[in-house]
Amino acid sequence: MVQKNHRKVKILETYRDALQSIPGFIPTDKKVQAINTLLEVNFDILDVGSFVSEKFVPQFKDMDAVLNQIQKGNSITEIFVLTATPEGANKAAQHKIIDIIGYPFSTSPTFLNKNINRNFDEAWVDIVKIQDICQKYNKDLMLYLAMAFGNPYGDPVEIKDIFSWVQKFSSIGITYISLSDIIGVASPQFIADAYQTFTTNFPDIEFGLHLHTKPNDWEQKIEAAYTNGCTIFDGVISGLGGCPMTGYEMLGNLPTAKLVDFFLKKGIPLQPGKDKFEKALTMSNDYIQPGKQ
Repeated sequence: MVQKNHRKVKILETYRDALQSIPGFIPTDKKVQAINTLLEVNFDILDVGSFVSEKFVPQFKDMDAVLNQIQKGNSITEIFVLTATPEGANKAAQHKIIDIIGYPFSTSPTFLNKNINRNFDEAWVDIVKIQDICQKYNKDLMLYLAMAFGNPYGDPVEIKDIFSWVQKFSSIGITYISLSDIIGVASPQFIADAYQTFTTNFPDIEFGLHLHTKPNDWEQKIEAAYTNGCTIFDGVISGLGGCPMTGYEMLGNLPTAKLVDFFLKKGIPLQPGKDKFEKALTMSNDYIQPGKQ
């Protein structure tokens, strides 16, 4: 493995992932307050919510209202929202404040169907349409490859299969792809092999990593990804979150504080201001905990 020095490391704060795991609806003004506080931190990217079915994720039924009230001010943070349909992407694209639209693809056909009710062919059609929308409205599309490192369904997990998908996505101009482990099965070696392969063969794509982890198994995984060219790292300031479609809901997101400390110890400059980050971390209990609404 070759250390790739002096690369721009980006922190993606996934506020959405924390909130969608909370059953009680958090009022619009509380969400707006939280997002505005997180924008002060100057994360590179902030995932603020989603345009998906209210039936499955009711927490973001007020997404339009939230976006209309966000005060970005002087923040350099790019605003990210997730969608699973071209219709959702079109709604998101109408908001000038949005920079990046995400799509939850999966290399596991079983999970793709469980999560967004799509097969590979249907998802590909949607992705092409969403990419067209993004290009029309000057947005970037970030694809999440969920269960890229393993799944509980017995679906094949091979780097060569992921490689084929990345080739297809690259062919239509997608430049952000994040590999995701939402059940905590990724090994450092598999992570290293995957990023070494993809960053070497697709230099025009920025690759990210989204981990759901146990408290003591994250550091080697981040090291393996960073050492082999990954530049975008997802975290949640509270460490909350879990995908409701996996059966592993209690496996939390990687706390952002751990990411920040990891890279600062390496002497890698980050955008998030330490003082602003501490303020947001202190406030997180107020706007994340359902009992403190």
